[in-house]
Amino acid sequence: MQIIPLQAAEHVHRMIAHGKAGKPGVKYKPKFFPAHQYQTLVTLCGMIIPSDEHSGGAVEAGAPEFIDLLTSENKDYQLLLGGGLMWLDGACVDRHGRTFLDCESYARTQLLDQIAYRKNVLIDPGIGQGVEFFAFLRKLTADAFYTSAIGIKDLQYIGNTALKDFPGCPMPPET
Repeated sequence: MQIIPLQAAEHVHRMIAHGKAGKPGVKYKPKFFPAHQYQTLVTLCGMIIPSDEHSGGAVEAGAPEFIDLLTSENKDYQLLLGGGLMWLDGACVDRHGRTFLDCESYARTQLLDQIAYRKNVLIDPGIGQGVEFFAFLRKLTADAFYTSAIGIKDLQYIGNTALKDFPGCPMPPET
């Protein structure tokens, strides 16, 4: 389910690109999130859609900038995402004595695995805010990625183009 309509997503990507135009090497300056929260957002986006041998991931596609810009203009996003990032750090401090960014990779993954599934709230009601936050962040990250040039290329979308022939789906391998 897409949260951001396609035309709005394209507009946000254009605004970010316009802000970067003619400024190679200049780092994005967050419009809403403080530096620590923004770096946590970057890390989370990279964990949600990592780069691979085929394409860049959410960070390369500009998902953190996309989410920050949208959040800077939307009070509901500010509460959900800002509060969620605070919850995430608090949960890590409670469990490991350090913030999410300062935790080992296994501890980060362990917490995200827990908040990735709504059913886990039945086992630990204290993670409810984390579950809501992470579900929303995953949707925004996917919207940002799959409406970017990198995401569209990753989908191998060719647009409204006539095909000379359509070979159909490949046959499954025989076992």
